[in-house]
Amino acid sequence: MTGKRYLTPEQLQGFENYKYSAQDTSPLSNYVMHPFWNTVVKICPRWIAPNVLTFVGFLFTVANFVLLAVYDYSYYASSDDTPGDQYPPIPSWVWLACAFNHFMAHTLDGIDGKQARRTGTSGPLGELFDHGLDSWTTFFIPACIWSVFGRVDYSITPLRFYFVLWNVITCFYTSHWEKYLTGILFLPWGYDVSQVLIFVIYLVTGFCGQDIWKFEIVGGVSSGVMFEFMMYAGSLGTSLPMSFWNIYKSYRDQSGKMLGLGEALRPLLTPLIFFIVATVWVEASALDIINSDPRMFLFMVGTIFANINCRLIVSQMSNTQCELLNWLLLPLTASVAIVIIFPSLEMATLIIMSGVATVAHIHYGIYVVQQMCEHFHIFCFTIKDRAE
Repeated sequence: MTGKRYLTPEQLQGFENYKYSAQDTSPLSNYVMHPFWNTVVKICPRWIAPNVLTFVGFLFTVANFVLLAVYDYSYYASSDDTPGDQYPPIPSWVWLACAFNHFMAHTLDGIDGKQARRTGTSGPLGELFDHGLDSWTTFFIPACIWSVFGRVDYSITPLRFYFVLWNVITCFYTSHWEKYLTGILFLPWGYDVSQVLIFVIYLVTGFCGQDIWKFEIVGGVSSGVMFEFMMYAGSLGTSLPMSFWNIYKSYRDQSGKMLGLGEALRPLLTPLIFFIVATVWVEASALDIINSDPRMFLFMVGTIFANINCRLIVSQMSNTQCELLNWLLLPLTASVAIVIIFPSLEMATLIIMSGVATVAHIHYGIYVVQQMCEHFHIFCFTIKDRAE
């Protein structure tokens, strides 16, 4: 293999010793979703590689983002009070297509591991591939569902959605930081609940139209604000407290990796700086970028986050020290400096930074997978069925 080698020999050796360890105590997952997926996976031909299922599921999510970008790039289509009424409503078939794509993505994400165990092809590459793509999906899903509510009436502003997105990606990152410290991936209860809820929202919107979400409850709280509250409640009320509790227990019971304070907090430095720099851009923007082009800006944020999270996953799976700083912070900081000094270049800077982040992240993903395949003498998208 030629090209960039992102994984160190130490990390590759760590992957050789990796054993999957996860706990899923969600009633919905255990009593509804897993029985459903156990049935569905039997329909899947045994010659299909689990990573194919993972990747196709990811593409279904990306398809939703692209489809809604075509019909609702600026997030005005679901709002009545729009500039000049120049944004027509999103067609019903688009919402039904989103429902189908979301269902397929969730289902394929649920059966890929079962297909691996069914064919005897489980391994660290599959988990890394799955969770790595999930890191990017964590942006795409909320970025799509926001189109249901729009950004003007009965909804929340782009700035508030910016913080909602940070809430979502912080929860996802914290779950992998938790595994970095404890060695166990504790699957949050809210994941499957949110996926089923989003599927229902798409279906209802497809059959009843966007106007069904234009209502207020007690106190003048709109549907969009209620959804915002649910997102924060899910993280601050369940996901984050459980992660901190599990970390505390691992130290109390000495069941985790027992890293010192500095090493334990090391993975938090990059996302903290990332949040500060990105928010400085939002606040210093002469174009009010979060309102003038929220989709592009949020895509940039989601893509950089995906790269940061993937590198943490590599470290926790290989049981190696995570990197201190992600190199994408350098061009991002330079971009913010350009935006402040040369305001007229802001849009061009955003486009370039988004392109750099996308190319860098895809390049990283491709070559990490190639290194893993080379090291373990396997292929990513083809398998030899080893199950009896």
